[in-house]
Amino acid sequence: MKDFLKMTLAAIVGFAVVNIISFLFISMLLGAIASFGKTQPVMPASAILKIDLSKTRIGEQTQEENPLVSLQGGYSSVTGILDATRAIRHAAEDPSVKFIYMKPDLATGGMAQIEELRDAISDFRASGKAVVSYLENPTNAGYYLASASDKIYMTSHLGGMNLLSGISSQMFFLKDILDKLGVNVQLIRHGKFKSAGEMYTRSESSDENMAQSQELIDAIWSSWTDEIASSRNITAEGFNALLDELKLVSPEDFKENGLVDELLSQEQLKQKLTEYFGAENPEEVSAISLEDYITLSVTPNLKAKDKIAVIYAHGNIMEGGDDTQVDGDRFSQIIADIRKNDKIKSVVLRVNSPGGSVLASEKIRNELMLLSETKPVIASYGDYAASGGYWISVGSNQIFTNNSTITGSIGVFSMIPDFSKTLNDIAHVNITTVGSNKHSDIYSGFRALSSSEKNYMQASIEDIYERFTTIVSEGRQVSREYVDSVGQGRVWAGSDAIELKLADRKGTIMDAVEYAAVCGSENNDGDLNKWDIVEYPKPLTTIELLLQSIGAGSSVSVFDNTPLEGVANAFENWKASESGKIYARLPYEIVIQ
Repeated sequence: MKDFLKMTLAAIVGFAVVNIISFLFISMLLGAIASFGKTQPVMPASAILKIDLSKTRIGEQTQEENPLVSLQGGYSSVTGILDATRAIRHAAEDPSVKFIYMKPDLATGGMAQIEELRDAISDFRASGKAVVSYLENPTNAGYYLASASDKIYMTSHLGGMNLLSGISSQMFFLKDILDKLGVNVQLIRHGKFKSAGEMYTRSESSDENMAQSQELIDAIWSSWTDEIASSRNITAEGFNALLDELKLVSPEDFKENGLVDELLSQEQLKQKLTEYFGAENPEEVSAISLEDYITLSVTPNLKAKDKIAVIYAHGNIMEGGDDTQVDGDRFSQIIADIRKNDKIKSVVLRVNSPGGSVLASEKIRNELMLLSETKPVIASYGDYAASGGYWISVGSNQIFTNNSTITGSIGVFSMIPDFSKTLNDIAHVNITTVGSNKHSDIYSGFRALSSSEKNYMQASIEDIYERFTTIVSEGRQVSREYVDSVGQGRVWAGSDAIELKLADRKGTIMDAVEYAAVCGSENNDGDLNKWDIVEYPKPLTTIELLLQSIGAGSSVSVFDNTPLEGVANAFENWKASESGKIYARLPYEIVIQ
């Protein structure tokens, strides 16, 4: 028996040792893969800051590159908008940076992120340094960014694709095909403008949804065209006429209509940049990429005694352990930890969420209210701060929004599918229910709701809508009647939200951080050099990304890169098995090229 125990113990120890060695080996291997090809950038004595948006993906929070995705030809690294704007601001004061050269073609990012990047470029230009842009394939976002430049040059060669045509959003309605499949989606909601779920219950848009969608698109595009027109010394009406009448066919059309300054080949562009640099030949010109400049200029302030926390509420608000979304329990714990951290004196809540679960939203809001009792909480709105995204942030001390932010959507809804016709008439499957109570199968999806059950669900919706409007009333210090008048599920552009008292002022995430510095300072001087900015949740490290990729595999939707992608994103977390769950969420997501 003793020999058996010794052998067993030896086997267990040996197994543990092998696993430890294997883990250490894999960690070292992953670390080697992560660091392969990485070198510390060096700042030249004099350089151009190059912003190439065909290679730089602007997002909410900086995320390291996943080497496995890169090896597969993917595009995984993200440059956070706060890091980008901090770097550009630093460059304005850095004597080593001569000017900015920007290639805005194929710019990616949300509407608000693009707007904030343009604001940062405009501020850089206001410092007295030049900004030069070069276009080959103009897009809405690319030209909007380029219009902030001192000079816009464009390729003189034909063959580029002109995607500058204005912005649009598509709505899809599935009732007809669901009818053929025998599926009846029962929508319970409050708010005549709360269009989430309409795609399942209608064959075309309601008048209210069409009206709010048109006004939203018009408001966002108007803010962009006004800035473009002002920068290029043209009228917004004239600019829109060029698009409506399809006048921009060739590079010459762009030049003749004042949209670009000169048409240049690549070689001619090099000569122009050399002249701006003050050199005699292109070989003497040095450049540093935005990513490398961020590495050198946006660093922790280890000397700072006090900290500003930036919390990124980016994604769907949901219940469950998804690290890529705004999980109610996870974020509640993050906020609680920040509240207990005495070194953190002020907080910026960056909201880029179309909403989601009411329960998760309420959990997060409750923790934020506790936090605001001890530290100022400043909200900064990204692309979306709607429905649940507005719910969690409306109690902030101050709300900064971009003109192109989509916000409001004060309303709630629930959906319960009824598959009885599908099963009976199409699949020829009969269902017999055995239940403990009269309504025990109300959420089963195997029958239609009775009138009393619909009234029951509606009462729950009404109760939560009243709660939502009360929260907004208290947070914005307006009457519930007023909140209801601008609510009813209606979405607003950020520029309208300010006028409607749903937000306080136009401003970027950088503006919100500066305001947080003033609020958190004992002497209110707001000098950011005295602060360390810390971000939550912490971005995943390269090794964590690799382990996640190995463990999870890739998830690809059949709707990716199709017109239905935005709708699929909006409802990706809705499950028929969770029928009766109440949501505060937008019905779609808008992406601007």
